[in-house]
Amino acid sequence: MDYPLPEAARRYVAAHLHDDPAHLALQARRHPGLPVPELVRQIQARQKARVKLPEWADNPDLIFPPALSVEQASSARTAAFKASLVEGQRLADLTGGFGADSAAFAARVAHVDYVERNPALAEVVRYNFGQLGLTNVDVHAAEALAFLKETSQHYDWLYLDPARRDTAARKIFLLRDCEPDVVKLLPLLLHKADKVLLKTSPMLDIEHAVQGLGHVRRLWVVAVDNEVKEVLYELGQEPAVDPERYALNLRRDGSQQEFRLNRAREARAIPRYAEAQQYLYEPNAAVLKAGAFRSIGTAFELLKLHQHSHLYTSDVLRPDFPGRIFRVLAAEKADGPILKAYLGPEARAHVTTRNFPDSVADFRRRTGIREGGEVYLFATTDLRGRPVVLVCTKVVPGTVPA
Repeated sequence: MDYPLPEAARRYVAAHLHDDPAHLALQARRHPGLPVPELVRQIQARQKARVKLPEWADNPDLIFPPALSVEQASSARTAAFKASLVEGQRLADLTGGFGADSAAFAARVAHVDYVERNPALAEVVRYNFGQLGLTNVDVHAAEALAFLKETSQHYDWLYLDPARRDTAARKIFLLRDCEPDVVKLLPLLLHKADKVLLKTSPMLDIEHAVQGLGHVRRLWVVAVDNEVKEVLYELGQEPAVDPERYALNLRRDGSQQEFRLNRAREARAIPRYAEAQQYLYEPNAAVLKAGAFRSIGTAFELLKLHQHSHLYTSDVLRPDFPGRIFRVLAAEKADGPILKAYLGPEARAHVTTRNFPDSVADFRRRTGIREGGEVYLFATTDLRGRPVVLVCTKVVPGTVPA
């Protein structure tokens, strides 16, 4: 496709931005003068980008690559967080992709080298960066290894987001199975840069990655609205054993929750246990992924319900807890008629199962409780090993229930 889009093509994209791409493709014959299949792909990619990169999705001057490249791109929010971790004169993004991360880095670093092995994608990004006015980014269509071997530059930072799909497009989660192989490439990376920032799949085992990389100084587990999106590792020149871990949850309202730990503090933490008290605490997904199963309770002076439940309780409200907070109304058996007495005529509640025999779906089938409402049910196991359902209401941040 030629850049920029002809005016008629731009009007078509703008007019159908919220329409069903499949329906548009079936109507291609109505627009004989336009490359409708390609324009439909543009629309589909913009629709994919609307949540992750809303400013780019609304920019009529940009060209979008196939939707898969957009799906794999960082969101504007996670890209901005990554950029907040770096500074200096020069950074190379060795797995450039759609360029969201490079664009964010360009606001923090004097010069960015964007490197992408797919020449067609690199040309799209080159054009887009021009439209965005990013004059401090150079685009290179090259393999990461070839670029590193050929460049004479020394960088403050190198950034990599290795491809996590094999040739059959199956998802893969081990570092050695990603492209490029960061463990194998690490000596060259640390020869070419003072620091390396590595992004991995949230499915990758953190302990395995820390052990395999050996140079992890810090790491961040990044969640958006309580869904873990990525894990970031800062690699430095010196070997490291027990890096600081930051569990970060970026919330919809623009605020963020953070909890800091390492393995040594986690091992030293001695949890105390109790039956459910006035408040119930559920750690956010980033805290759990980071492995804070003991220290999260001791840090906030909370009691744990059971060794394997990872739910906590107290009689004193801890409003800064990094997760959801609930007020406990009752502790009941997993009995439909008993629980429905708390729910009203529609028998609706939000259900979570933790260390409980039933899945959420099985629990709903057995009790007849539907999704929704203002009540939250936590099906778990108590200190004596008995199944219990905690009937709760949510504590709104900034308020203390009467």
